[in-house]
Amino acid sequence: MRYKKYFLPTLKDAPSEAEIISHKLMIRSGMVKQSSAGIYSWLPLGFRVLKKIEKIVREEQVKSGAIEILMPTIQSADIWIKSGRYDDYGKEMLRIKDRAGRDMLYGPTNEELVTEIFKSYISSYKDLPKNLFHIQWKFRDEIRPRFGVMRGKEFLMKDNYSFDLNFDAAKESYNNMFRCYLRTFLRLGLTPIALKAESGAIGGNLSHEFQILAQTGESTLYYDKKLENIDPSTADIEQLQKYYAAVDDEHDPKTCPVEKSQLKISKGIEVGHIFYFGTKYSEKLNAFVQTKSGSKIPVEMGSYGIGVSRLVGAIIEAYHDDKGIKWPKQLAPFFVSLINVNINDEKCNQVSEEIYNNLNHTNIDVLYDDRDVSLGVKLSDSDLIGIPFKIIIGPRDIKTNQVQIEERLTGKKFMLSINDAYNYITNEMKVFSNSDN
Repeated sequence: MRYKKYFLPTLKDAPSEAEIISHKLMIRSGMVKQSSAGIYSWLPLGFRVLKKIEKIVREEQVKSGAIEILMPTIQSADIWIKSGRYDDYGKEMLRIKDRAGRDMLYGPTNEELVTEIFKSYISSYKDLPKNLFHIQWKFRDEIRPRFGVMRGKEFLMKDNYSFDLNFDAAKESYNNMFRCYLRTFLRLGLTPIALKAESGAIGGNLSHEFQILAQTGESTLYYDKKLENIDPSTADIEQLQKYYAAVDDEHDPKTCPVEKSQLKISKGIEVGHIFYFGTKYSEKLNAFVQTKSGSKIPVEMGSYGIGVSRLVGAIIEAYHDDKGIKWPKQLAPFFVSLINVNINDEKCNQVSEEIYNNLNHTNIDVLYDDRDVSLGVKLSDSDLIGIPFKIIIGPRDIKTNQVQIEERLTGKKFMLSINDAYNYITNEMKVFSNSDN
């Protein structure tokens, strides 16, 4: 992508209402624009990152055995009245009427709707288990939306729902999703910490929230350091759920079961929540299945959520410095920032075009900064938006057939020949691609 043809409205300063670093950097780097309180338009740069996060979340859901569907944003109030949550949910739910006067709502979650879908088509134990997921926009009328996309009114969420015959099978589905969440957050370059949690408005009696470690998080986490460096493919999930983790004032130093040398303290941000709630919805909405003996019983259910749009802000909180964002390679909107120091120099233009075309030919996302602005502006914008690698092409270096490489995550700088620079970037792309899979 050529910078001059792209839509990337960077700002020198963040608006005064931006309170946390991710909100400030998302505004300054031109990722989002506020439409109204708690509601944002996703601009091209932000949308690219959002889609990359969504892709990883989706891939891990599919690997776990979940099946993708897409449910509507607008739901009928009838099923919520049946479940008993229409009045209980509170003012966060946006209630509306259609032109025929029917009560509708903008879905804050999908337990009722997915249960209706399930019961319409599945009635036998032979068709279990099932796990349905979708990635859809939701709306909750927060009393005080703040922190940008971290606590907005409209947000993109992955939610999925498991259906099982009995508790043992439901627990297996729950643990399968627990493992899936660990894999997902690790692929996003994050360190996930699972805490036992309250189930809140969803209901249920088994629940975990997933916090990720961040430089500037919302909460203070206290946890057993064994929770770090977990391999989801080999971990004993039942044992993992027993390790100590607590947040803020839920931690009591006097009763903490972890030795001081084993206790870690860090900032954290909640990015996911999983619930087992048994037959809470299936009983009320008549989602029954026939057992092997011929009796009919309500199906056992669980629900599992990841805040996809919230993750964008959370990852920035985990990866930034005083210059801007430091995207993990797998999430960066562009892999390479190609910086032409002097667009009026014929040789600089020739080499820049050559590298740009070669990178595009190998499907490496590159942002070619072909603007007629100072080198300082180009470098600061590249750092601000967090591109992992810079290739800097200047008249003096070209005389010796060299370009400068800069790594955003490490700050490392070095010179390479033009050919070696291309090979270095393509090799980095291969290494990261292989490790991500």
